[in-house]
Amino acid sequence: MTRPTIDEETIAGVCEVLRSGWITSGPNVKAFEANLSALFGDRPVRAFNSGTATLEVALRIAGIGPGDEVITTPLTWVATSNVILTVGARPVFVDIDPTTRNIDLNAVEAAITPATKAIIPVDLAGLPVDRDRLYQIATCHNLRVVEDAAQSIGSTWKGRLIGSFGDLVSFSFHPNKNLTSIEGGCLVMSHAAEASLAEQYRLQGVVRSGLDGMDVAIAGGKFNLTDVAARVGLGQLPNLEIFTQRRRDLAMAYLEKFERCGARSLGLQLPPTDFEQSNWHMFQVILPEGPDRPKRAEVMELLSKAGIGTGVHYPVIHLFTLYRSLGWKDGDFPHAEYAGRNILTLPLFPTMDPTDVDRVVDALVEILQSPSNS
Repeated sequence: MTRPTIDEETIAGVCEVLRSGWITSGPNVKAFEANLSALFGDRPVRAFNSGTATLEVALRIAGIGPGDEVITTPLTWVATSNVILTVGARPVFVDIDPTTRNIDLNAVEAAITPATKAIIPVDLAGLPVDRDRLYQIATCHNLRVVEDAAQSIGSTWKGRLIGSFGDLVSFSFHPNKNLTSIEGGCLVMSHAAEASLAEQYRLQGVVRSGLDGMDVAIAGGKFNLTDVAARVGLGQLPNLEIFTQRRRDLAMAYLEKFERCGARSLGLQLPPTDFEQSNWHMFQVILPEGPDRPKRAEVMELLSKAGIGTGVHYPVIHLFTLYRSLGWKDGDFPHAEYAGRNILTLPLFPTMDPTDVDRVVDALVEILQSPSNS
């Protein structure tokens, strides 16, 4: 379904780090942070061992805790809402916009209560949430915004790179992302004071002074990135624009092929065609649903037999057992639930070529057209 692209120079660089003896956080982490800061317009950036850690730390920096509510989408990786529970707050889900598949910002505004302290929007598949409307709502209601931009490095909003503006912006560098550091992430902030606080939360709350001074004023975690991972990230950064353009080209090829094959007449919902702003982290279709339609698992199995890997991103969060126990139930968010039942992620990574795209589309269309599946 996806495959990271790591060049030989990066592999050799990792070997140099291993030989150096300094394999935990060190000079490569600092260099990675400096390069990321430059990418995002010289904003403060701190690297972490995961995009989940960056979300949690962002909430702690924002002062979110017990008694607070944080509004987010149910159509995302469960980490987005788990971190809200981790800091003691309550996630408040709202439905998605069925066209963009991102959080419905009109529903966000309707869900705000006196207990609401923050919004966590998610750029699903790398398609940016409307930042103008988002920050208009946040400003009007005095809310913090923690952008879950895990999937949208390289995406833009009206010509501005995601991460180069905004409140607290969290990125993931998991191997399935457009830029990887094996495991890892970064948090982009607005002020040096926030960056200092992020450093404390990143490593047990420790503040050092002089050669032997140490103090701890807050309870932090163990979220630091290794130099090995940072060296992979450093090797990836110069290729970000190349990776992004290649994904856009492949997405265009997918859409053109699907249109030629009449996929819409089969009830297949294609992704929004935003080639200016999306980084095309994923190419996701929504399968048609009905008693005479093949179930998603059946489609995935048939594609797998044809040598085509697929994925599900994502089942809706509010119907997991943990979240049902908090009061959520079937029917709460119809648009998200429909997508969660039927969304399918097709292969998309830079080393694919148009013939791979043709093969995927032909196989999927054949499955949907087959009399045995209709």
